[in-house]
Amino acid sequence: MTQKTDETGLETLNIGYQKAALKLIVAKKNQNFEQAFPGVKVEWKEFPAGPQTLEALNAGSIDFGYTGDTPVIFALSGNKPINYLAYEVNSKNAHSLLLAKGSPIKTLQDLKGKRIALMKGSSAHYFLAQILNKANLSWQDIQPIWLTPADGLAALDKKSIDAWAIWDPYSSAAQLKGDNQVLISASEFPPAYSFYLSSPKFLSAHSKQAHKIIETLNQTDDWIQAHPDEAVKILAESTGLDEAVAKKVFENRLSSVQAKLVDENTLQEQQKIADLFASLKLIPHSVVLKDHVWKGK
Repeated sequence: MTQKTDETGLETLNIGYQKAALKLIVAKKNQNFEQAFPGVKVEWKEFPAGPQTLEALNAGSIDFGYTGDTPVIFALSGNKPINYLAYEVNSKNAHSLLLAKGSPIKTLQDLKGKRIALMKGSSAHYFLAQILNKANLSWQDIQPIWLTPADGLAALDKKSIDAWAIWDPYSSAAQLKGDNQVLISASEFPPAYSFYLSSPKFLSAHSKQAHKIIETLNQTDDWIQAHPDEAVKILAESTGLDEAVAKKVFENRLSSVQAKLVDENTLQEQQKIADLFASLKLIPHSVVLKDHVWKGK
């Protein structure tokens, strides 16, 4: 039997998501994309973090995905064919630098010489860069330990690291365990952004459907605002998180998180991150982000 398509010839919509992507988790549960794209097979693929999501996008196994502000900069610096589809504003508490309970670290300057875990190329990478800048420390002053979120928590529990830079829901889950403490959170810094990314090829061939993706994301956000208790339950059930953790993650969230086309201000903030990483030689070479933004047509 021939696979049905929509009017643009789209047969399958492959969506990349992760535990931090509340909107996509709710949309998956409520089948919002299946309803928005009748006749199209919707496939959902989960990833542990942004870097893996963008590897899948680069490989063509997903059509769009969700990441924090940093992974796309690493990907674009590596000449990956990726475009910004839309952005949304993060919670001010989306990231935390966690210490083991009883840690001798009391100030940001105490991080000098310490082993700090984070996932390379993730949003935590820039979060830690901001912390070091605030403390007048450099990357040479610390020992970065590249770990996945799951391995980071285990390392903190064993005290084989001194600190852990991490995002929600992992941050909330760790804090609710009660055996660690927050040294500093993202609330100390300017607002950060998360992004929906796609490929130039997909956006060129399916411009109308790209707008439909953004529309569906925002309809999902409207539903989340109107049904907070149900959204918390969906987050807990879909991710395996304890409901208390899911509730804390939800409470950290901004009341309205609408996805929008990337504007000039957001682009400038992203370019600052890219320029900083290039100056620190954390990425292979500098990148001009305006060349990788979908204009909506």
